[in-house]
Amino acid sequence: MTDSPMTAPAAPSASAGEVLSGYLTTQAGAFLRALPQAVGEAGSRPGSLPASAAGADDLLRAVRRIGGALHTFEAAFEPGWAGELRTELAWLLDLLGREPGYRRRSSRLLAALDSLSDTGADTPGMLAGHAGAPKARALLERQLTLARTRAHTALLQELRTARLHALADRMTLLSGEVPLLDAAAGRDGSVLTRQAAAALGALAAGTERLPLARAVQPYGGDGLHRLAVLPAARGASPVADADALLAADDEPWHRVRVLVKRARYALEVCAVPTAELDRLDEVLDRHRDASDAAATASTAARTPRITPATAYVLGVVHADQRLEVEAARYAFGHQWPKLPHHGWHEWATA
Repeated sequence: MTDSPMTAPAAPSASAGEVLSGYLTTQAGAFLRALPQAVGEAGSRPGSLPASAAGADDLLRAVRRIGGALHTFEAAFEPGWAGELRTELAWLLDLLGREPGYRRRSSRLLAALDSLSDTGADTPGMLAGHAGAPKARALLERQLTLARTRAHTALLQELRTARLHALADRMTLLSGEVPLLDAAAGRDGSVLTRQAAAALGALAAGTERLPLARAVQPYGGDGLHRLAVLPAARGASPVADADALLAADDEPWHRVRVLVKRARYALEVCAVPTAELDRLDEVLDRHRDASDAAATASTAARTPRITPATAYVLGVVHADQRLEVEAARYAFGHQWPKLPHHGWHEWATA
């Protein structure tokens, strides 16, 4: 962690409306610059990395930041306009994120399987020479390639619809004028720090609900044997599906990941350094990727008519990724208590 304190910024001389307008205009411009490049990349072969893969990433960054600002500072905007735009941005975010998500799962799972089945003379993997390893790798590669192709096809279809063109038109208008409420436009810029503090407070509250006591060891074996206490769904079977239980166990962590991003973007609007939250964001991204990869391995292991050896290997890969989940939780729990000592906690609770 950095040694420099993350202190509350001095109240800006610009009004709240000027600060928000400047931020959103910049992000809308980034959206419009990245859109043609991202649409062009969507026409490339599914799963391939084009010569310039930055377009889709830049577009995703702009979408997340605009959506985050609209959420945190929603009181400053016309309610109907902000709500509709957030809905459209969420649609595009989901659409753009599917294919890269499958690509991340493929890279993570195949790398893990290759490491586990490595036949190096010095330190062979625990699955070295196992008959099921090549078949498990081929199965994962085939299923994830098919999923990427379907996501790519869906993206191409949606990028040709009027819905995307309408969203681009909204971004064009946003790059010129932000529809702020009159009361917010003239308020002192310090009001934004209070709203950003509310985002930090929501993050702190979400973190308090995490079972951090179960993530105090770097090897989180206990997390593989015992899940957090889950509320029983009304009418649900007492013996629930294992994947559903794991998904419910991961959900609070995924929620905190969203809260970290919102807090980061709120601090960006207020021109406050976000290095500490950047690191937490990276940890929770790893948590999400490992969780998704484990679920993919579990699904693959239930493929009909595969051999027991293949299913066994996929089970080992699943356990390996769940250990990665526990490692990410440990890293988060190790970093989070240090944040209050960097000044933002006092600002958020002032």
